[in-house]
Amino acid sequence: MTTFASGTTASNPEKDGLTRDALTVLQPGFTGTTAPDWLLRRLGEGLASVGLFGRNIASPEQLAALTAQLRAERDDVLVAIDEEGGDVTRLEVRTGSSFPGNHALGAVDDVELTREVAFELGRRLASCGVNLNWAPSADVNSNAANPVIGVRSFGADTALVARHTAAYVTGLQAAGVAACTKHFPGHGDTAVDSHHALPRIDADAEVLADRELAPFRAAMAAGTRAVMSAHILVPALDPDHPATLSRPVLTDLLRGELGYTGLIVTDGMEMQAIAATYGIERGSVLAVAAGADAICVGGGLADDETVRRLRDALVAAVRSGELPEERLAEAARRVRELARWTASEPPVTDGDRRPDVGLVAARRALTVTGAQGAGPFTPLTEPPYVAAFTPVANIAVGDETPWGVAAELARLLPGTETGSYTGGDAGRAALEASAGRRVVAVVRDEHRHAWMAAALDHLLEVRPDTIVVEMGVPQAAPRGALHVATHGAARVCGRAAAEVIAGT
Repeated sequence: MTTFASGTTASNPEKDGLTRDALTVLQPGFTGTTAPDWLLRRLGEGLASVGLFGRNIASPEQLAALTAQLRAERDDVLVAIDEEGGDVTRLEVRTGSSFPGNHALGAVDDVELTREVAFELGRRLASCGVNLNWAPSADVNSNAANPVIGVRSFGADTALVARHTAAYVTGLQAAGVAACTKHFPGHGDTAVDSHHALPRIDADAEVLADRELAPFRAAMAAGTRAVMSAHILVPALDPDHPATLSRPVLTDLLRGELGYTGLIVTDGMEMQAIAATYGIERGSVLAVAAGADAICVGGGLADDETVRRLRDALVAAVRSGELPEERLAEAARRVRELARWTASEPPVTDGDRRPDVGLVAARRALTVTGAQGAGPFTPLTEPPYVAAFTPVANIAVGDETPWGVAAELARLLPGTETGSYTGGDAGRAALEASAGRRVVAVVRDEHRHAWMAAALDHLLEVRPDTIVVEMGVPQAAPRGALHVATHGAARVCGRAAAEVIAGT
């Protein structure tokens, strides 16, 4: 086993200095459920972080073996993951999460419950060898039409988001896992997904200070070990560069005005907001020059060639004078400091363990509304037909994670059948497929999809006894014989809704 925490040896001055620092600031991904040879080689050369995604995880046992494989090469490696719980899960990418996401926790508004959920999630990560979580989202979802944040946010109220962000950071880090609060300076008031293009927020500086920045201040007060930048243009802060590439945002505001001293991580550099405008090499150089300490890449680009390209771009920028060598060295030092913190925080595997806390939270997050004047709801005793009106998932959520209530209803009411529908004919098609059965209509962000609202209108006109389960941000008025708002589409949210429908 070899530790490179100091970043120096005597064998190769080139790799021991500048090149090693360039590798240290990268957080790449890879494909497969075991570490490829190229990744292990790069860890030996100075790479200090590895990012994991759903494609890398088959089971907790396999994940623990993978992280042990990485630490056999470098024992202080930062193993990062994008595990928000709720809709965005990597640990349970093929089954759906055992934890509700931020919006459900915000709906309950019990900060101790949020802390418990974050602790239990962190405990599970730590037991698998993961020590850095790219979470929580501290974005204030002030724009209900936001296509990428939505239920990933604790809500639209700044004070609520701030107190739950702090509780989440506290819980996660109590389990020995570093929190990475995102997406600075706040991605909530956007109508564009930065995976596809560059969003813009035109709020003035006073609004930004009062609304967007408050949750980040709370996270810093709670001791968040990392902050992730957003690929968004905020003209009031910098009219020319997105936040990830902006010295006024990362250095003047985050470091200077807010006094933050921890690690600054970029959002994925292969996202189109950066890749399509600057390219990942140029973008990475600009990000480090602006004040970022770690370059996240690997969600879409996950190979040795990407690592080599970014390493060489950083080295070339230092040699040309574009990137000060001391700025790169400072960034690498912050990465190593976080690695030392994680090594000093032994994983918590027991403690105040509460494995059912996710289900407890999901049940408490439900908002159940009966049809006006219809009297108490009578739970179903016969298997229904579940019609899932399915929107296109954003990239952060992904389309490989199952969602809805059908699987949980089938467990409680054997014989339950289901179908997935989209487009203008969805309502009629669902009615036809139901073949006279009681219908449970499952929607997700109905207010953002005109076709979905129209399908639900048609379905309710013909079958007013339809039960509606809203699994996105509930904006539309409750409808149906029973309307259940889950505030998220995690598996555990589906289970809580199914329990209400079946009366268990």
